[in-house]
Amino acid sequence: DARSGLAQTYVVASLVILGIVVAGIATVLALLLLRGWMEALRRAVNDVRAGRRPSSLRAEPTGLDREIQHLLKELDLGRTPTEAAETQWTPRALQDLMREALPGAEVIILSNREPYIHNHREGGGLDVQTPASGLVSALEPVMQACGGTWIAHGSGSADKETVDAADRIAVPPVRPSYTLRRVWLTDEEQDGYYYGFANEGLWPLCHIAFVRPAFRDSDWAFYEQINARFAEAVAREAQTPDPIVLVQDYHFALAPRMIRELLPKATIITFWHIPWPNAETFGICPWKERILEGLLGSSVIGFHTQFHCNNFLETVDRFIESRIDREHATGTLGGEDTRVRPYPISIAWRRKGLEGQRPVKGW
Repeated sequence: DARSGLAQTYVVASLVILGIVVAGIATVLALLLLRGWMEALRRAVNDVRAGRRPSSLRAEPTGLDREIQHLLKELDLGRTPTEAAETQWTPRALQDLMREALPGAEVIILSNREPYIHNHREGGGLDVQTPASGLVSALEPVMQACGGTWIAHGSGSADKETVDAADRIAVPPVRPSYTLRRVWLTDEEQDGYYYGFANEGLWPLCHIAFVRPAFRDSDWAFYEQINARFAEAVAREAQTPDPIVLVQDYHFALAPRMIRELLPKATIITFWHIPWPNAETFGICPWKERILEGLLGSSVIGFHTQFHCNNFLETVDRFIESRIDREHATGTLGGEDTRVRPYPISIAWRRKGLEGQRPVKGW
């Protein structure tokens, strides 16, 4: 009995030690994967700024990449979603990586949705709302890590009352670390640019939804006007001639070219957060050439998947006079190269939202 009890104790202790070791390995490997994503983005930025030819893309992951991915999946099966999320995407890890990837760079984000909204409270006072947005959840930690300026539409009922004379406010409300610059739209402008062309035209077109895209001349006019307004705001907010500008999503397809004309030395990285359809589908858009030319003002265009990258390059090749280098995944317009890259992005779930959730099985 004594020997049996000792053996059981030894087995339990061994399992505990093994669990600690496995968790440590998972943490290291997950941070290595995140570091690899940041390293890829850093290389792209450095290539653009140094004028170097981009390196060839790997069509398939290496054996080591596959092994790491497979190992992480196996390890995560025995861990809670909260543990997995916190291991893969911690604010401290992100801050360290941003300092390594973009040291001393001026970073400007351009998006329609703002990370903090001020609204009037019933009975008096103000409420600060953080919108339920995947884009905000993914990018807000980046701004907290590296600082800079976030330019967005001021949509809150009390937004104008909380900014300074230059339409700026320091955020987050507690321990501010970057600047939010708000741009104002009239209801008519928002209906045309946002609800009209962007959401009734581009969104169903790119998702190949079973809804006919609506393309109206008046919506397109507002879309051009608002893209120009935000591009001018980027130029006014830039404190250096060569900032890194992160343009977000289909609301600003024309902005990269407009920003390029105002800030020729800027590194402009555009993230297209929705799918990019095949060339035949995108050809339905009456202003397809203008949109493609606008996006090719970017230094780097990021999509969620390689499939979307391929669709974009095929669309460019089909509809505008340009040079496509599929080996290096670049499109050249007017002598300027644009790198087209897959950058899958996810968000960090908050602990409270994961409490009580079961682990996902059959991953």
